[in-house]
Formats: sequence, C-alpha cells, structure tokens
Amino acid sequence: MDNISLLIRKIAPELVKIMEERYNILRELQFSKQPVGRRTLAVKINQKERLLRREAKFLEKQGLIVIKQSGMVLSEEGEGILDALEHFLSCLKGLDLIAREVERRFGYRRVLITPGDADVEDRVKMQMGRLAAEYLLEILKPGMVIAVTGGTTMAVIPECMKQMIPPLDVMVVPGRGALGERVEIQADTIAAKLAQKLGGDYRLLHIPENLGTEAMETITGVPSIKELLKTIKNADVLLHGIGRAEEMAGRRGFKERDIKLLKERGAVSETLGFYFNKKGQIVHSTTSIGLNLEDLKRIRHKITVAGGSSKGEAILSFSRNKYHDVLITDEGAVKTIMKIIKEDDLDEKKDH
Repeated sequence: MDNISLLIRKIAPELVKIMEERYNILRELQFSKQPVGRRTLAVKINQKERLLRREAKFLEKQGLIVIKQSGMVLSEEGEGILDALEHFLSCLKGLDLIAREVERRFGYRRVLITPGDADVEDRVKMQMGRLAAEYLLEILKPGMVIAVTGGTTMAVIPECMKQMIPPLDVMVVPGRGALGERVEIQADTIAAKLAQKLGGDYRLLHIPENLGTEAMETITGVPSIKELLKTIKNADVLLHGIGRAEEMAGRRGFKERDIKLLKERGAVSETLGFYFNKKGQIVHSTTSIGLNLEDLKRIRHKITVAGGSSKGEAILSFSRNKYHDVLITDEGAVKTIMKIIKEDDLDEKKDH
C-alpha cells in the first residue's frame, strides 16, 4: 500500500484531491441530518455549488448517494465504503506514515489520524469522536471503569458511539471537577451520555474545579465523595483532551497577571489542570478534585483526543512527556506538529 500511495502521489497528485472532495461529500452527509440540500452542503464543505453538483451526479451514478427533490441522502453502499475510503485516503496523503513517525518519536502505542482539519470543518471533530468511540469498544471489558474529561471534543464521543445491545457492564465517571462552562461540555454530562450509550452505570462529581484548598479538604472528606474519588483514581481507561495553555487559563478564570506568568514560563499546553512548556515539562498546576498526572501512571489505557492545526503545538508539547498512550488527532494538527519538528531538527543541526 505504501508503494502504491507514493506512486499515486508522484504520478497523479490530482487523484488525491478528487478523492478527498468526494470523501468530504460522503462523510458530511453521514454526519448531517439528511436529506441535505446542495447549497447547504456546499457551504459545509467549503466547495463551489457548481463543482458540488458535478461531483454529486458522479456519486449518484456510482450508487453512493441518492438525490431527491428535498436534497441528498447517503445510500447504504455509500455508508458501507466510508471507513475503507478514509483509510485509503489517509494512505494516499501519507497520514499512515506520519502516524508511525509520531509513534516512534514519542513512544505512543498507537496514533490514529483522520483526514481534514477540525479548525476548518466541524465534521472532522466528529470523525475524531468516531475513531475514539471505535477504539474504546476495542479495549473495553466487563467491570472496567472509564474516566472522561470535559470539552467540545470529548462531547462528540457519546454522539458517535453506537447504542450497545446487549449493554456493557462498565462504569463511567468524570475525571475532574467542572470548569463551570456550558453544561453539555462538562465531564459529568459527557460521562452520563457515554454510560447511556454503553448501557453501563455512571457516577457524577458535582464539584467545581477551582475550589480553595480548605473547601477542597472539607469536601473530599465526605464519605460518598471519598468513595467516588477512589473509583475515579482507579479507572482503567481515561478519555481526555488537550488544550492550549492560554485558552484554558482563560476558561478557568485566571487573572491577567497569572496568564502573563504562564506565558513567561513558556506554557503551551494543558491537560487535567497541568500546564506544559514546549519540552513537555510541567510549569504550572491547578488545585482540583479528580485525576492528576501521578494517577495516569496507573491507568492502563490513556486515550488522548485532540485536533485542529491551532492545537498542533499543544499536542506536540504534551507528546514530549511520559503520560500518554494513544493519540487520536487530525491532519491539520499533525501537519503543524511535523512542521515544528522539522524546524527543531534544523535548529539542532545548526547548533552542532
């Protein structure tokens, strides 16, 4: 496959573009409420309506979509080939080779990359959510405890998870307290929705992240909270995202002087309340209830889900530490990552 992909990229690069355009149409239909009008779809995939009309006619002729008066619908055959098409497109674009390179450089057990850029198309975030849901089902066993954090990327994972029948005997818990943001992207909400899809049980942690030390000590002494925290810290699986340091500081309500201090320390990424510099070193941490980095050493399956070209530097920063296991990301992020790595390698050669 590698040789074929390389040959196609070399001799017929336009084929990659054509396949990507047709793939985008099919995948967007899959994630949209169908039927979808041509004009609406053209806006969603950022394509001229005239070109979309031409591609839609081709896809209809191939039996991959159905064009109705009310709009376009993905056919059963179109639905069936999407995953295989995504894999082939990833090979054509060299994303499989990049995944192996990221695994080799940073010690990831597995890296999954979906085509596209989540900063440009919302659909790509859904694709990452689908990959995370599929990987989670691969590793789940009866009796497992799954911890999840909050955020917009985490919130799409339950949406992409199929309803399990028969239900799975698992427990889903929030990994951390709440940031006080929209309820739909808080860890409690995501844990409940994921548990419902899996058919498992769940527990909620109705505690804000930014409590003072004294209040935190009081709350963690409550027997029910104490028992829940023990369950959280003994999770078998962790689903979590990565944020850009400055953005996450703002979401946590940091004062301007504290954000300035983070910048001075070179913070570029954040996860679980810990802030890392470009080298993956911890430069700041917040007091919070729930999982911390020491707990991650005991968690067997750590699944990091984050994408978008704007998060490439943050993902790279986190990848340079020892707290990761599996990375699910997108093309936009890895392009940024590989660009930074190339620049760093050149700088290192100059220094020698």
